[in-house]
Amino acid sequence: MTNTLDNPNLTIVVQKYGGTSVGSVERISAVAQRVVKAVKAGNSLVVVVSAMGKTTDGLVKLAGEISANPSRREMDMLLSTGEQVSMALLAMALQELGQPAISLTGAQVGIVTEAQHTRARILDINTDRILRHLDEGKVVVVAGFQGISNSDELEITTLGRGGSDTSAVALAAALRANRCEIYTDVPGILTADPRLVPDAQLMDEITCDEMLELASLGAKVLHPRAVEIARNYGMPLVVLSSWTDDPGTRVVSPPPQPRSLAGLEIARPVDAVEFDPDQAKVAMLRVPDRPGVAAKLFGEIARQDVDVDLIIQSIHEGNTNDIAFTVSKDILNRAEAVSEAIAPALRSQQSPHPEEAEVIVERGIAKIAIAGAGMIGRPGVAAMMFKTLADAGVNIEMISTSEIKVSCVIDEKDGNIAIASLCQTFDIDSSPYRLPSEGKKQDVKDEREEEKILSVRGVALDLKQARLAIRQVPDSAGMAAKIFGLLAEQNISVDTIIQSQRCRIIDGIPTRDIACTIAQADAEIARVTLEKAAGVLGFGEVLVDPDIAKVSIVGAGMVGQPGVAAKMFAALSEEQINIQMIATSEIKISCVVAAEKGINALQVIHKAFGLAGSKKIKVPA
Repeated sequence: MTNTLDNPNLTIVVQKYGGTSVGSVERISAVAQRVVKAVKAGNSLVVVVSAMGKTTDGLVKLAGEISANPSRREMDMLLSTGEQVSMALLAMALQELGQPAISLTGAQVGIVTEAQHTRARILDINTDRILRHLDEGKVVVVAGFQGISNSDELEITTLGRGGSDTSAVALAAALRANRCEIYTDVPGILTADPRLVPDAQLMDEITCDEMLELASLGAKVLHPRAVEIARNYGMPLVVLSSWTDDPGTRVVSPPPQPRSLAGLEIARPVDAVEFDPDQAKVAMLRVPDRPGVAAKLFGEIARQDVDVDLIIQSIHEGNTNDIAFTVSKDILNRAEAVSEAIAPALRSQQSPHPEEAEVIVERGIAKIAIAGAGMIGRPGVAAMMFKTLADAGVNIEMISTSEIKVSCVIDEKDGNIAIASLCQTFDIDSSPYRLPSEGKKQDVKDEREEEKILSVRGVALDLKQARLAIRQVPDSAGMAAKIFGLLAEQNISVDTIIQSQRCRIIDGIPTRDIACTIAQADAEIARVTLEKAAGVLGFGEVLVDPDIAKVSIVGAGMVGQPGVAAKMFAALSEEQINIQMIATSEIKISCVVAAEKGINALQVIHKAFGLAGSKKIKVPA
């Protein structure tokens, strides 16, 4: 990628240092020495810094001592000062080493944002001043996490969580830098959080899509907004340690499509509408709600070399729940036979007089999905998809989501209208039409164990989510859109969404349950919002469970690898960890378990996939 300077041979590098890296005068001095070394290697440097150590936490505490509900504007005025301390001290440290440097606030470097205090997104960056200083041989030190709403009123705004990462990658994109380097307190991106999994190992590289899933699942090394910008603009991104000279982890972006820098961080949330008609569904209803059931089912499916696409496990009803999965049509008979064969074994271990477990097979379905890095943290994208399908008269039979994709199973005959409607809603010019063999490995019978291990790149744990369950939702087009639209109006981002397969008739109306995960901080307002609407929309009880953990595996190599899900479920089963929900995408499988089992689940899954390394990763205090 060439830069915008007159001298095309000049290399522009943007470096970002987090709060731990600039947490003391000694550490700031060490950063200055690293920066000077990079300049001497022939680079022009822009350095983005966070606030020192726990400075931001201290400022928030001070505000709380003054006001129980301080205004968002004044919080931005207060919190933006933290980064200004860091940038000035680092500029001084560079000058002491004989390196010309200048510190600039977000406003001074021309970072223009939305007029949304405490959570603004970047609209534009005027790089003229930075380029002028670089041309003069200076290192430009920039306060991360901040910008201004416009050049007239000069209202200071902050970018919210991960704002310094976002500032750095956005600046790199605007400058057409050669690369962006994110310095942190670990040596790169690891297979799991080393604080919880001491034998987590370093990845040499990871794709942007894999990183987006891991980042959104609580991997704190890199914020998903930063990854989104890197992906959109094809920016080479490297995550490194502030304490060593190790090469770190490269985050690999796909070749970028031509994209304007105007509206930099408010690009359309959806990049593609995907349609796959080569789908059939198998649902097992009323299976026992106990550890080992999913492992037994999908273990046998894997042994029969049946490759599964979407998997969902609904919330339990009594002591049973439902599991549904989709497969390609050519292997449906095998999948059905396996399910029918295993059903008696599952039934025999239930209570003496249970409702019989039941296997239902459905042909004539298709999967339609919206995908895009811009979906992360934008409430309402899923609701917009559901509304679009409802307005087109398309009923949704299954829902499964990830951070960058929402997939729905619909009637195959509705495919054309669904594609056209979603492309129009999300301003997509064309949609990929996935052929039955596309993206799937055909020769997997001789698959080696090493290949199975490599299919999973990382494991993530999120302990800050709550499960929201809406019972007895009328099974009619538009209900999902209305429910998730209400949550979007409250600015509540929804993560994993599943829809139960069991249909109950209530007062003559067929109903299903819908469940999702949301941030614990949003749980109460979500419950109150939906309870107020229950009478009007006709659904039943709204339940919130904050005592959950979501553990996920991520890997682009999972596609076409039978047995990956089974291995994950078996690892949990061996530890007697019950799975409460399952949701999948092509490159991610997520399980909801009890909160108290979360760390154990993370550790046993990490071990099961052979991700452990021999080198212990130490995280500085």
